[in-house]
Amino acid sequence: MAENDERAGEAVPKKEGRPVITRRALCVGLGGTAALLGLGAVRYAGSAPLVRPPGGQDEEALVSACIRCEKCYEVCPRGVIAPAHLEDGLLNMRTPVMDFSANWCDWCTEENGGEPLCVASCPTEALKGGSTPETGVLGIAELNEDLCLAYRLIGCRFCYDACEYEAMALDENNRPYVLSDACNGCGACESVCVSLQNGSISAGATERAIIVRPLES
Repeated sequence: MAENDERAGEAVPKKEGRPVITRRALCVGLGGTAALLGLGAVRYAGSAPLVRPPGGQDEEALVSACIRCEKCYEVCPRGVIAPAHLEDGLLNMRTPVMDFSANWCDWCTEENGGEPLCVASCPTEALKGGSTPETGVLGIAELNEDLCLAYRLIGCRFCYDACEYEAMALDENNRPYVLSDACNGCGACESVCVSLQNGSISAGATERAIIVRPLES
């Protein structure tokens, strides 16, 4: 007698062709989603704009093409690509975002002659080629004057000195400010900001005085 193609109501995955989703896996997935929604995670379901690696600025294309393979995290020579978390949205989970807490992005100019290794390693073109420091914009740096040490007359200008692309200037009081039209969101300014270590926490700060924001925040 031929073996039944189903065992306990569950379809047996075929060895060839496209993967088959079993009934059990489907039920588990739907059940998990329902549980998250029941816990109030519905607010996380959308895909909010995030600061993405080079070539990943089309949010819809990135989220739909990214297979969460983590290759871009692994090859980044400066360690500035990290996985998005639940609070960034269910659709965004494990997709690549930029983390400028300790370093910045130069499109691999020093490490790979200007061809971003994250783009070269992406198997699905979720990160597309053609982005350069001159043409690509990861985000825009935003300076919070209430938290910036320079605006509290302490004289800090680390962000200005770190900017590689002439996207910052000094005002008449030697305080830095962002030239938004010239900023490509490389994160150099954010990576060197010392406001949290030097008093901004006492002013209620939860982040650095200068942060690269998504293009559509």
